[in-house]
Amino acid sequence: MKEHALSANPTHSVWDRSLPPRLQISSGDAVRFECVDSSGAQVGPGMPAAEYLTIDRTRIHALTGPVFVEGAEPGDVLEVDVLVLSHHGWGWSSVIAGLGFLKDRFRDPYLFHWQLDGDFTRSLVPAVVPLRPFLGVMGVARAEGGAFRTRPPGPFGGNLDVRELCAGSRLYLPVYNRGALFSCGDGHAAQGDGEVCINGIECPLDATMLFKLHKRQPLAGPLVESSDAVVPDSHPDAWVVVETGTDLAEAARGATLRMIELLVSRWGFSEVHAYILCSVAMRLRLSQVVNEPVHTVSAAIAKQILPARELFPV
Repeated sequence: MKEHALSANPTHSVWDRSLPPRLQISSGDAVRFECVDSSGAQVGPGMPAAEYLTIDRTRIHALTGPVFVEGAEPGDVLEVDVLVLSHHGWGWSSVIAGLGFLKDRFRDPYLFHWQLDGDFTRSLVPAVVPLRPFLGVMGVARAEGGAFRTRPPGPFGGNLDVRELCAGSRLYLPVYNRGALFSCGDGHAAQGDGEVCINGIECPLDATMLFKLHKRQPLAGPLVESSDAVVPDSHPDAWVVVETGTDLAEAARGATLRMIELLVSRWGFSEVHAYILCSVAMRLRLSQVVNEPVHTVSAAIAKQILPARELFPV
């Protein structure tokens, strides 16, 4: 395994397949990414709320990349194994007028600063919040040409905000362009399901990830292989299908249909038996409800109830 390092700057805040790659790697290589916080390093410890309101919001998400994976072509699957994630000891959360799940109730701007102590933060007294770092944005270049803001996620991945994507997890993404062109950022030290106020604990993160390419494999959208060793209060060791849409019910239906298709294609269930299994064992969760008009739903089946399987064997 060859290891590479990629500094944060210059970051980018759009998906655009014409962006020149900053690094070229082979399947089986690992990369240590330096990721600034989602503001693009515009927010720092102790910043007053009034100053926060003046930041350049076109720089939001401030992604590190793109990374060109040799041999990747449309129709392949890129596997991203999240090995290590480490925070820098500080983070922030905010309330912004007109944004958030309860934007009609919370209208006054607010900025909260967190001190991160190892695996916990005690900044919000009397709560003791466990830290489970993950990257809110992980994705490959979109199929379409042009520049697209990073806020809406999609089949390419992107701003998923799925908190299961912490160390020990795997993310599978369909490839739409030569080289895949992977980028990541939007570090969170912790996040609740839904990310209801518009932020998790936003923070800079260093992330080490291993990349594997699976040739000519069909995949309709992001698929996560989660680990309960890292997030014990979340999905257990599970296969997690991630779906996005402008209607929550439709996104939930889409996630359910994709789980049924996964059970049929990989475990040999009939469609009706897969449907019944989803009804008795699948967990549906709202991963984010604030990236309007697009929301993200995750559907999970625990690994313990299915025969062990490598979905994309080498």
